[in-house]
Amino acid sequence: MMLVDLRGMEISGKELQNRCDEVYITLNKNTVPNAPRSPFVTSGVRIGTPAVTTRGLVEEDMDKIAECIWLAATDFEAKADYIRAEVTKICQKYPLYQ
Repeated sequence: MMLVDLRGMEISGKELQNRCDEVYITLNKNTVPNAPRSPFVTSGVRIGTPAVTTRGLVEEDMDKIAECIWLAATDFEAKADYIRAEVTKICQKYPLYQ
């Protein structure tokens, strides 16, 4: 599990969570120590890895997931369709049930 501090970016944890929900990525808004934003908006997100490791994803897939989260945070309007397509490819490559 990771806690990502978004204070250096122009996005709240709540907004990043909402954007990621739209492109099939699950993460949660979360407070970070000494955060300026309220616990209802947050200055961070919590990202868990059990779902991806259980499905068998490898390091290259983690790099792609990180890229998709970064794009959701920084260039969502232009890249939402791309992110959705990349996440769909990963999910098809590593299905929940075989």
